[in-house]
Amino acid sequence: MKINYKYIPVYISIILSVGILIGGFLNFSNQNQFSKANNSKTKLNKLIDFINNEYVDELNTDSIVNKTVDNILSQLDPHSVYVPSNEQLEVVENMRGDFVGIGIRFYLYKDTVAVVEPMENGPSAKAGIKAGDRILYADGTKLFGRKLPTDSLFAKFKGKEGSQVVLTVYRKSEKRRINYTIKRGVIPLKSVDVGLMLNPTTAYVKINRFAETTYEEFKSALTHLKKRGAKSLVIDLRDNGGGYMEEAIEIADELLSDNKLIVFTKNKKGKIDKSYATEKGDFESGDLFVLINENTASASEILAGAIQDNDRGTIVGRRSFGKGLVQREMDFDDGSAVRLTVARYYTPTGRSIQKPYFKGTEQYFKESELRFKNGELYQKDSIKVVDSLKFKTPKGRVVYGGGGIVPDVFVPLEFENADEATLYLLETGIVGNFVFEQLDKKRNTFKGLSLEQFLKKMNTTDEYYNIFDHFLSKHVPGIQLVKAKELVKRHLNAEFAKQLYGEKAYYDILLKDDIMLKKILFAKKK
Repeated sequence: MKINYKYIPVYISIILSVGILIGGFLNFSNQNQFSKANNSKTKLNKLIDFINNEYVDELNTDSIVNKTVDNILSQLDPHSVYVPSNEQLEVVENMRGDFVGIGIRFYLYKDTVAVVEPMENGPSAKAGIKAGDRILYADGTKLFGRKLPTDSLFAKFKGKEGSQVVLTVYRKSEKRRINYTIKRGVIPLKSVDVGLMLNPTTAYVKINRFAETTYEEFKSALTHLKKRGAKSLVIDLRDNGGGYMEEAIEIADELLSDNKLIVFTKNKKGKIDKSYATEKGDFESGDLFVLINENTASASEILAGAIQDNDRGTIVGRRSFGKGLVQREMDFDDGSAVRLTVARYYTPTGRSIQKPYFKGTEQYFKESELRFKNGELYQKDSIKVVDSLKFKTPKGRVVYGGGGIVPDVFVPLEFENADEATLYLLETGIVGNFVFEQLDKKRNTFKGLSLEQFLKKMNTTDEYYNIFDHFLSKHVPGIQLVKAKELVKRHLNAEFAKQLYGEKAYYDILLKDDIMLKKILFAKKK
């Protein structure tokens, strides 16, 4: 939650999919191979014993084992990784779609736990916790002035369902301390950020990842939007790094007619598993658009590829990341896990969209940075495609494999003159933290304002844009906002609205001038 502004990176790396399933297979049919593998494992075990029993200094052999596992996996592919036990629990919660806690978004502001907002209908909101409250103590443990790591704070707020925690908070607006006894509850982690109507007939659904609950969330949003008159659907997969493949397949099933191929996988033994659409499907007709960008990866690409290859809808945006590998997850006894690539997946036309990784992991992830330099994010003609990886859809449209999904309708990055650092900076937590600090100083200024009154107030002044510009000059020197002034103001307004009015207000403001959506809606009017 806390951001050390001094170390904000200029470019935000692609957030990849949070693993899917993992495992490996031994070839028992070849006794010599099995014997060699067994000997290698024995050698590694003996080496650890030698170090434990004979090495001159005391060492933590667990850390040696972890490094050994990391080194082995680094020889494979960029997505075969080891996850330490202290990280695995967070990953599991994130992909499960909920956790048990008190339900707050917080920010470490001046070494104090500041509540950005209590989650709607969560335990803290029901107890009376408000945005701007400072949490001073949790069950008597002092939380302020100690520079506690975020995981230690989470440990204080999380626990067993139904368990209680006593919080002492300071409410700045009332200049007093208040004690709250809060019963921990199940807190949902939404993977569908929002479902709303862009106009009387066009619905919009934003999916941020594919977790265990994503299909259910999508289905619920779609049902609600159809009742409101949705005849066209926009699915936003921008910056969605993926997740569970099965969830993407189920969503594709809602959009494709019976027996349409969604995806197939092939493992090292040549075994092919195919997934087809079934008779169910709540949106098998009607205009369909899928938004993608350079951060759209893995399960997101499966969904986009299924729609494109079946001529079901229009892919809008920029070339996706290019991850066509399937991982399987296996847990170790200590709570850690390994995600191992066990297959490749292919879109319905038979193309693999996995980009090359033979130059190593570092170069693999830096490929995304090269897209800025070669102009691909600004000009469709700069996208490099390989003619030998050309495929055709049933209607004869040409599509390409070998490195992501190339959109049917290309939309460049907003504000060509703005540098990429500014564009990606706006997607980080720094904007939210800045807005919280401003609200903390002047929260009463916005008290009682409707959303419309708030927007009128914000749009008639550059006050917060100027403060933000000055704020960045101190914390992130070198960032030039002037070329993207309107974009910056829109993001600031949206974040203010989010903290004051909620998630829907945030998207209402951002989407109003979204150039991908403008392109879609303009085309529909023709």
